[in-house]
Amino acid sequence: MAASNINRVVLTGNLTADPDLRALQSGMAVCKLRLAVNTRRKDGASGEWVDKPNYFDVTVWGKQGENCANYLSKGRPVAVDGRLEWREWQDKDGNKRQSVDIIADTVQFLAGGRDDNGGGYAGGQAGGFQGRSDVPADTSDFAPAPAAVPAGGHTADDDIPF
Repeated sequence: MAASNINRVVLTGNLTADPDLRALQSGMAVCKLRLAVNTRRKDGASGEWVDKPNYFDVTVWGKQGENCANYLSKGRPVAVDGRLEWREWQDKDGNKRQSVDIIADTVQFLAGGRDDNGGGYAGGQAGGFQGRSDVPADTSDFAPAPAAVPAGGHTADDDIPF
C-alpha cells in the first residue's frame, strides 16, 4: 500500500488588512485575507525571546468568505484550517513568479483584536488574543507530575492494571 500525502495547515494569527471580497463571473464569492503569525526566536545578542512575524495569504471561498468580509477587520485574530496551494505565473514584465497560498477549509473568529482592546496584527500589545509560537517561554509548566503513592507506601505488581 502506498503512503498517503498530507497537505494540512493550521494557523492562528491576526489579520494585517481588512478582508478583500470579490465575486467570480459565476457569482462564487472569494475572499482574500492576509494573516500575520508570530514565531518566537531567541535573540542572539540579548538572549531574550522575541516575536518575529510571518505573513500568509489566505483564500476563503463561498459563504464562509462572505462571512469573513462581513465580520472581520484588520487586527482581528482568527484560526485558519486549510491546505497549501502552490501557484506559478508570469508578471507583466515576463518574469516567472510563484507563491504558496493557504486555501481555507474553515476560518474561526477568535476573541480579541483591535476593537476589543486586544493586540493588533503581528505582535500587538494589550489584552485579547496574542499569537504565540509553540516555543514555551516558561518550561516549568512541563515538569513531570509527582507520582501518587497509595496508602501503605508501596505498590504491588498485582495492583498495576497492565
